[in-house]
Amino acid sequence: MNQWPKSIEIVEVGPRDGLQNEQDLISTPDKIRLIQKLAESGVKRIEVTSFVSPKWVPQMADAAEVLAGIQLPDDVQQIALIPNEKGYERAKECGVNAIALVVGASSTFNQKNINMTTEESMQRLRPLVEQAKQDGMFVRAYVATTFGCPYENEVPLSKVLTMVEQFLAMGADEIDLADTIGIANPKQVFEVFTKAKAEFPQASFTAHFHDTRGMALANTLAAMQAGVTSFDTAIGGLGGCPFAKGAAGNGSTEDLVYMLESMGISTGLQIGKLYEAVDILLPLTKRQLMGHLYKVRDNGVCVR
Repeated sequence: MNQWPKSIEIVEVGPRDGLQNEQDLISTPDKIRLIQKLAESGVKRIEVTSFVSPKWVPQMADAAEVLAGIQLPDDVQQIALIPNEKGYERAKECGVNAIALVVGASSTFNQKNINMTTEESMQRLRPLVEQAKQDGMFVRAYVATTFGCPYENEVPLSKVLTMVEQFLAMGADEIDLADTIGIANPKQVFEVFTKAKAEFPQASFTAHFHDTRGMALANTLAAMQAGVTSFDTAIGGLGGCPFAKGAAGNGSTEDLVYMLESMGISTGLQIGKLYEAVDILLPLTKRQLMGHLYKVRDNGVCVR
């Protein structure tokens, strides 16, 4: 790829992937305020919550209440993570029209995450995805641990590509290749996405990077050079998979927006509104946020 894209789509995953790892429960009104502010910033796609079991992820126990409380413009896609059939039915009852599914390319990770092998998960999800498509749902499919696993280390690219093929055959609208533990490097990212896009030119790919080792922005640039134009990020760089040790911190929304806008690449998001979203978030967490830009916003940082 010889030229940078003119624009990039950002999918905000902070309210789901970002908050799910918080130990202290965050109130439903605070979650709603955060989501509303993110929408005000110009984000058009937001993972707002997850219909997982409260036993495993207590932070998401108020999924139905969050969905009932948010009032977003019609052009903002509200995505809910769905673990199984029960979660799907709950989401459908709440009026959700976009769902996300996660399966680990590493069977060991998947087993520890949801007590199933990768193959068992794929088999179980097939009828769910088919039903979702019949119901008019948008389906995004995460391939977790695409770039590495905390238990199996290297994950064969052939396995990732097989999962992509299976998800597409089910009817998934979007494939999200995820660096779940933040272990990817730019060379690997470029090679993975180049290969995936070549084998499945009809597919819509999104990249999901964690900043555990400070590589999220570099990996984003590498994915862009491979032709990817859609990226998951979390406000403040919050988050991390609760089932993967050391996987704290998604790529920061405001950091990515600043980098791209500085390069003349449009995101459609307003930095000022993202700052306001960080201001809402800061009192809600005891953890140090992974994002950088908000820390220097009063020091003469020039943003477009």
